[in-house]
Amino acid sequence: MQKTTSRAKKFQGKKVLVVGCGNSGMEVSLDLSNHNAKPSMVIRNSVHVLPREMFGKIHIRFSHDADEMVTSMDSPLTLKNHHGKTPVLDIGALEKIRSGDITVVPGIKKFTGKTVELVNGDILNIDSVVLATGYFSNVPFWLHESEFFAENGFPKTPFPNGWKGKGGLYAAGFTRRGLAGASADAMKISKDIGKEWKAELKQKKQKVPTHRRCISTF
Repeated sequence: MQKTTSRAKKFQGKKVLVVGCGNSGMEVSLDLSNHNAKPSMVIRNSVHVLPREMFGKIHIRFSHDADEMVTSMDSPLTLKNHHGKTPVLDIGALEKIRSGDITVVPGIKKFTGKTVELVNGDILNIDSVVLATGYFSNVPFWLHESEFFAENGFPKTPFPNGWKGKGGLYAAGFTRRGLAGASADAMKISKDIGKEWKAELKQKKQKVPTHRRCISTF
C-alpha cells in the first residue's frame, strides 16, 4: 500500500480510469481519491465485498450501480471455492463510492485518444488508465509439461489432489482457495517429501554391506 500511495501523488487533480474492481482496483481507487485525483472504477459484474469491521460475518454485494446495494449471507469461502473469485476486503472504498468521490462505471467499449467510450454509450475524458485486471498462471511458458498442468496453467486434477505430479513435481497455491489452499498443499508436500526421504535413507542402508568380525584363538 505504501508504494501505491507514493505513486498516487503523481495523479493529483487527474481523471484516472481504474480497470478492475478486485482488492487491487479498490485500493488503487481509494488511494487516488485520498490524493485528490478523480478516479472512475470499471465494474462489469457483481462484486462481493467484506466490510472490515464484520470480517467473516457478512458481506455486501453490489453491481455497477452503487445504489443497488443489498446484503448477502453467501459464504465468501463458497465464492472462492466454486468460482475462484476472491472477495474484496473493504478498507474505505465503499464510503468513497457512496459519496461520489469514486465513480463506478460499466464496461469499456473502446478508447479514443484521451477519451473512453463505455458500453452504455457514455464518454469519459481521462488523463490516465490504471490496469488492475488481476493475474494468471504463466506455468505453460516456462514448464514444458502437459500431463500434470493444463493449458490454463493450473493442475488438471482438482483440489485437494492437484499438488503432486510425476518425477518429483509439486504444485502449491493453485487451489483457487487463497492462503488456506496454499497451506493445505504445502503441508501435504512437506509430508510427502519427508516420506520419500525416509524411504530413500532406508534403501541406502539396505545396500550398505555388513562385515562380521572373525576372532580366532590359537
